[in-house]
Amino acid sequence: MSKICQITGKKAMVGNNVSHSKRRTKRTFDVNLFKKKFYYVEKDCWIQLRLSAAGLRIINKKGLDAALNEAVAKGYCNWNEIAVVG
Repeated sequence: MSKICQITGKKAMVGNNVSHSKRRTKRTFDVNLFKKKFYYVEKDCWIQLRLSAAGLRIINKKGLDAALNEAVAKGYCNWNEIAVVG
């Protein structure tokens, strides 16, 4: 299970921890991901997505179907990766 948002395509970035003495060590900036269940009206089922907070805002703005179609078109997720629940 990778740390990638299925709607926005956001993933972890790599950067530096900088101490007071300016010594640098590598670190990762993880994405604010969580699992969320949605009722997908077009296919009459519940689906579960790994979303960032920005992905949830996009779904609230555009709607679930439009956001999923756009994410699949951009290559952020496949229809096979979307988990159907119950």
